[in-house]
Amino acid sequence: MKTALLIAATALLLSDAAGAAEIKVLSTQATEEAYRELVPQFEKASGHKVTTVFTGTLGVMKRLSDGEAYDLLIMSRQSIDELAQTGKVVPGSRTDIAKSGVGVAVGKGKPKPDISSVDALRKTLLAAKSIGYSTGPSGVYVVTMFQKMGIADAIKSKLKQTPTGVFVGSIIASGEAEIGFQQVSELTHFPGIDYVGPLPAELQLITVFSAGIQAGAKETDAAKALVSFITAPAAGAVFKKHALDPG
Repeated sequence: MKTALLIAATALLLSDAAGAAEIKVLSTQATEEAYRELVPQFEKASGHKVTTVFTGTLGVMKRLSDGEAYDLLIMSRQSIDELAQTGKVVPGSRTDIAKSGVGVAVGKGKPKPDISSVDALRKTLLAAKSIGYSTGPSGVYVVTMFQKMGIADAIKSKLKQTPTGVFVGSIIASGEAEIGFQQVSELTHFPGIDYVGPLPAELQLITVFSAGIQAGAKETDAAKALVSFITAPAAGAVFKKHALDPG
């Protein structure tokens, strides 16, 4: 697979007459593991260097508000679209990369609760001593989900929200949260926790993560080459390995 990726990238980048560039990327964390596996292959094939800052959605927005400059942004499709509307992302530059649902996890070795249905999940949450969630898309969603399930008031005192850029897995592993919600890709391989499974189908939300060229980017062509590389068909297996669906 690596050979296929390198061949695809080489063919794509041979026409790049600008030479090696340093591509600055600002990204949220749902696609981080797959991205970290793909980028060294891209660097080897292209000669470009990629420097990436990973943080939560609120962290991305703060950095952009502070005027930090990057070439490429990677975050939820909704966020990229909103940034395009406000002129911070080049209109028409959005490329969908991967998608993920919301999952549930508990501490390593702890009994896995029943989340197989809406009713089962409701009972599990009402019985839980503490519930972790994020400031990102999954966190925004589960708060509304609790309301729709009719348990928001009953569990309000149990909720523990992680700061932007902090994985929910960290407070599950420490015991601060008995159970937690985040993107499946952010829970499945996190140390010190056990992934229970995705939300029941009736409650599931699929978030698409996308890339967009930041307005005023210095390395637009190289950034586009990076996007083409990580969205090439051969890259799909890497995303799947990390619990993401490509595209």
